[in-house]
Amino acid sequence: MIAMVAISVNGINHEPQEGLDRNLLGYLRNDLELLGAKPGCGEGECGACTVLVDGEPTLACQVRLRELDGAAITTIEGLAQADKLHPVQLAVIDEGAAQCGYCTPGMVLRGAALLVKNPQPDETEIKGALEPSICRCGCHPRLVDAVARAAAVPTDVASQDGDAEEHRTAHDVQYRFARPQRPWDLTEPEEREWFSIFGDGLVVAWPPAKPSPGSWGRGGGAWLHINPTGAVTAFSGKVDVGQDNTTAFRLIVAEELSMGFDQIEIVLGDTDICPYDIGTFGSRSMPDAGEALRRAAAGARTELIKLAANRWNLDSHVLSADNGEVVGGPDGSRIAFSELVAGLTKFVILDEEPELTPPPRWKLVGRRGYMPSRLDIVTGSRKYISDYQWPGMLHGAVLRPPVVGSSLLHADTSAAEKLDGIEVVSDGGFVGVAAGDPIKARKALTAISATWEEPSAGPEDLALHLRTHPLFGQGWERALDERAGNVEQAISSASTILEASYTTAYIAHVPLETRAAVAQWEDGKLTIWVGTQVPFGVRSRVAHELGINEANVSVLVPPTGSGFGGKHAGEVAVEAARLAHSLKRAVKVHWSREEEFRWGYLRPMAVIDIRASVDARGSLSGWDFLNINSGSAGIFPPYSVPNFRLRYQPADSPLPQGSYRALAATANTFARECHIDELANMIDADPLDFRLANLRDQRLVEVTRKAAQRFGWNVAAPESGHGFGLAVGLEKGGRVATFAEVSVDNSDNVKVLRLVTAYECGAVVNRDTVVNQIQGGMIMALGGALFEQVQLENGRIASPKLAGYRVPRFSDVPEIEIELLDRPDIDSAGAGEAPMIAVAPAIANAISAASGIRLRSLPLIPSGRVTPTSDGSDEVTENK
Repeated sequence: MIAMVAISVNGINHEPQEGLDRNLLGYLRNDLELLGAKPGCGEGECGACTVLVDGEPTLACQVRLRELDGAAITTIEGLAQADKLHPVQLAVIDEGAAQCGYCTPGMVLRGAALLVKNPQPDETEIKGALEPSICRCGCHPRLVDAVARAAAVPTDVASQDGDAEEHRTAHDVQYRFARPQRPWDLTEPEEREWFSIFGDGLVVAWPPAKPSPGSWGRGGGAWLHINPTGAVTAFSGKVDVGQDNTTAFRLIVAEELSMGFDQIEIVLGDTDICPYDIGTFGSRSMPDAGEALRRAAAGARTELIKLAANRWNLDSHVLSADNGEVVGGPDGSRIAFSELVAGLTKFVILDEEPELTPPPRWKLVGRRGYMPSRLDIVTGSRKYISDYQWPGMLHGAVLRPPVVGSSLLHADTSAAEKLDGIEVVSDGGFVGVAAGDPIKARKALTAISATWEEPSAGPEDLALHLRTHPLFGQGWERALDERAGNVEQAISSASTILEASYTTAYIAHVPLETRAAVAQWEDGKLTIWVGTQVPFGVRSRVAHELGINEANVSVLVPPTGSGFGGKHAGEVAVEAARLAHSLKRAVKVHWSREEEFRWGYLRPMAVIDIRASVDARGSLSGWDFLNINSGSAGIFPPYSVPNFRLRYQPADSPLPQGSYRALAATANTFARECHIDELANMIDADPLDFRLANLRDQRLVEVTRKAAQRFGWNVAAPESGHGFGLAVGLEKGGRVATFAEVSVDNSDNVKVLRLVTAYECGAVVNRDTVVNQIQGGMIMALGGALFEQVQLENGRIASPKLAGYRVPRFSDVPEIEIELLDRPDIDSAGAGEAPMIAVAPAIANAISAASGIRLRSLPLIPSGRVTPTSDGSDEVTENK
């Protein structure tokens, strides 16, 4: 007799009869194609797979179908009723409580379940209900506010205002365009099929600028198309993995064209039809792509005015653009952009700087009220690369060694090849399998017998290893040695000297969506859909690895569940491409959480030595700073120091390392700002006054004063067992100051109570996006400051599971306040990285003030308690 289970999913009855030992998540996604519940860890730690079972939040990856007989299951797709959004869905949209959105469906369901049990929960109850779920983007405060907001609105009122038609879905116009013969960045502009791809209209391109010495590299400019309906589509090689540069780009283009925000669409990261871009990192979206799009739009406005001037036989200087029209014609007549480009097929490459709209005339940029639509996020209809599946697609899995650095000596694949429905690909050191479903593919790997040559165990003392294994890299990895004045003389003759060493641990990115890619080989061309921050880099690498012409590789970037610098490399795309190229089928490779930990690179460990001095007047006189391994970002101090030496020494890391949000600027700012605090204490100076007296950057001075005022630095002294701390920094064009309040109880338990950050990044294009990025960056930095670290055994990762790696949860997040300074007179910088760098040192300085113990290693309190790791022998102080 066949066992049967009867369940209800979103009000529809189902009776699954096969695979009853499968987890609910696989059934929902693979059988019912309900993709709102997300794979995140497979351990029950992240909450991305949350659904409601009989009204209770349940982790779908942890419950089996046979356990659910008679259960009523609600997924995010079934939460709205009669096309009316649930109050929590509405509130998440209105609060802007999502960035990448990968975790959001689970959060919404937890909030909805709470309101059924307790319609008026307080903040503690809301945090408790959301606690099991992780938001790696750091939207915790907004999510709490969203649930509170939903509780404050009667359900019937919310439903009346919740018609889904009022919330336009996110722009996803990328796939509506046909593919060109060759990628346009590899084709001369005059040979591109502009109008066969886009249709009639006007195309205006801002050409790429020549890179300046020491710059990040070349970008490909920008272009846009105005079609006969008046709609505008603009193109950039950057990508949006949750940071929402898309909304800022739309605002910039709308501002310069003087037309409605809703008439602008943005296409990003499509290597066939977008300008080349080196990658979305380094907070360069606004300085690079934003400025290029601004000029393309301003140039398009000029061209439209010229078209109107020719039609009216007028001098173009007497005309202007307003609300999608050229105005100032005869007898005050106006003509719409749509009418001007009707029947037109004109392409213009701008050869000079166009006239830009000055900040005092901005109507959209910097104004409140522009947020991305999140309807597809809160309803579960947004498709991430993890969600991609179509008939005939295979699922791939790759044979991996026991430890990084191993070499494959032999692989016997004969047993796997005999399995039904299994395809095996063996090519040199690469061995992979593909099957009709991912579980079969994973099981097939266990049938392969492999022999590996493993490297020796890693070093026990990582800091010593890095000190004694220097590298001499090139390009961005090259060593740095900058100096001015006479450091040795300045320090030896100073009245106050401090010498100390600092370390920061290897930490992991932990995006909620692990690396995933789909590759399809068809008609001699390879198309790859992958979540990446460097689509053009992935294209180049895949072409090189497979030995095919780069012009025959297309890379497209669907919605991606965050990156934080962890999705720069192209390994998963190469793996999918190898399988697809060999099997001539579409193949999807989706890393497990264990693969993400073991085979994704880490933020580099840092070992930092500082010697510094203060003269009799209380001024910094000497500064000798050495960073080993982590990098030179943020190494230049914002203080006036007449005698300095700044060094960065690359090292042979025993673990794979790479880009991470703010990268070395976090380590360098941590060491510097802790050292500055100690110097201030040594001369009995107020840490704030000492910084203000020595800062040379006036923008940073203003930011620091704003943060101090908001925090109340000089208003009242901390209570007993409480400590105040601050730190400042500048990075990627932004200026940041963070103030912290912590408590340390009689058992040395530490709690961060409050963080206040002031930030200035030039002109604020979209305030909501910037504040969201500041808030998210601060919360991510909180994890690295307090407890995040990759645990090692014999120099190797000890636990490749989320259960063994703690990231910030709702109970960890303190009160957060943000002061955003707008400087329209200064070009926009990014906001994704700089707000992170001052969090750790501000907390460390506050812990020192509260406990009298100076902690010099990140994470500061992995156990939750102040536990000094040294007796102070790593410092040398001298007061003359």
